[in-house]
Amino acid sequence: MTELIETFLNYLSVERGLSNNTLIAYREDLNFYIGFLLKSHIDALSKIDKNHITNFMFAQKDKGISANSIARRLAAIRMFHRFLVREGITKSDPSNLIDSPRLWKKIPDTLSVNEMEALIAQPGLRDHQGIRDRAILETLYATGMRVSEAVNLKKDNVNLDIGFLRCTGKGNKERVIPLGKKAIASIKRYLESSRLKLLKGKGSEFLFLNRFGNKISRVSLWKIVKKYALAAKIKKPIKPHILRHSFATHLLERGADLRSVQEMLGHSNISTTQIYTHINKDRLKAIHRMFHPRP
Repeated sequence: MTELIETFLNYLSVERGLSNNTLIAYREDLNFYIGFLLKSHIDALSKIDKNHITNFMFAQKDKGISANSIARRLAAIRMFHRFLVREGITKSDPSNLIDSPRLWKKIPDTLSVNEMEALIAQPGLRDHQGIRDRAILETLYATGMRVSEAVNLKKDNVNLDIGFLRCTGKGNKERVIPLGKKAIASIKRYLESSRLKLLKGKGSEFLFLNRFGNKISRVSLWKIVKKYALAAKIKKPIKPHILRHSFATHLLERGADLRSVQEMLGHSNISTTQIYTHINKDRLKAIHRMFHPRP
C-alpha cells in the first residue's frame, strides 16, 4: 500500500501539478490512514469498506484532530481511492458515499488599516535590509500574495512601468495582480539601491534576497513580518496569512467586488473568498452595537 501511495502522489505531481506542500500533506494524511488500517488488520485494498473509513474519521476525532484536518484527510483518501479505481487496481470506491464532517469556517484574523500602516512604517530606510523589508511588506499588502508566492517572485515578473506583477500560485496557476503607487515606489527604491548590494556581484532571478544574495526563505520572510509587528506593538496574533486576509478585507470594505478579489487572491472557488464578507458583516454589527442609541 505504501508503494501505491507514492505512485498516487507522483500522479498528483505530474498530471495534476499540485504543489510540494500539498503533496507532503497528502502523504502524511494517507500514512495515518494506512497505519490505522494495518492496526485494524486490514492488509489488502480489496478488504477496505465504508465502515473502515468512517471508523478512521471517528478515531481521528477522538484524538482531538480538528474538523478541518479530518476533512482534508478524507479528501486525500477519496482522491486515493478514485485513483485506484481509475487505474484498475480496485473495482470499487469505498469512500464514495461518505459525507464530509460539517465544517465551521473560522473568521480569519486581520489587521486594521491603522495597524497595517504602523507595520509597514517600521523598517528603517537607512540600511539595505530595512529598504528590502519595507518593499516586502508593501508588496504583501498591495497584492495579497501568499508568503510562498512572494519568496518565489521573480524580478522579471514585476513590471513597475505599468504597475503589475505576475504571480505563480497553487497548482502552478499564474495570475496578474496590480501594484499600488506606494508598493511601486518601495520596490523601485529596493531595486535601485539595496538589491545590488545584497547580490554582492552574484546573479539571481528572484526579486527578494537574503543578506547572502540568495532567494529569501519563507521562514526568514515570516520572521520579518513578526519582527515588525512586535515593533509596531500589534497585540493580535500574527499568522502567516494575516497580511493576505487584511488585503482582501480592506478591499471589500471599500467596495471592491467579490469576483475581482477572488481573481487577485487566486482562489479557484468563490466560496473561499466569501469568508471575507463575513468579516465585513461582523464589523458592521460591532459598529451598530457601539453607536446605535438602541443597540
